[in-house]
Amino acid sequence: MINLDLAFVFQMVNFLVLVLVLNVFLYKPIRKILADRDTEVSGAKARAAEVDRDVQGKMAQYEARLREVKAQAAEEKNARKKEALAEEATIIEKARVEASDSLATIKNKVAKEAADAKELLREQARSLSMEICEKVLGRSL
Repeated sequence: MINLDLAFVFQMVNFLVLVLVLNVFLYKPIRKILADRDTEVSGAKARAAEVDRDVQGKMAQYEARLREVKAQAAEEKNARKKEALAEEATIIEKARVEASDSLATIKNKVAKEAADAKELLREQARSLSMEICEKVLGRSL
């Protein structure tokens, strides 16, 4: 059986004093540190969420700007390509015209030289035939 004597009362008082001392010097400071840490963690999470939102917003702006710049670059590329094709067509047409003019000039020159050569040959053939006739007939014509 349990004896409830004076030692038991001292142990109970000792236990209560120990609980009060531990509460004041151990449990309250630990709970305060845990509460402070929880507040810090909550604040850090909130700041991290805010930074994440900022990053997401800036990434969206960056991607939108990148798409816009790519579209402008494609438009400019197409415009320059069209200009280059138009310039190419102009240069080719100019070269064709020059080649056609040059060919016509050369044809005219060749035709003139051929006509001059025919005339020269005709005169030489006439003079040569006259000489042959004179030699065959033995008199001048």
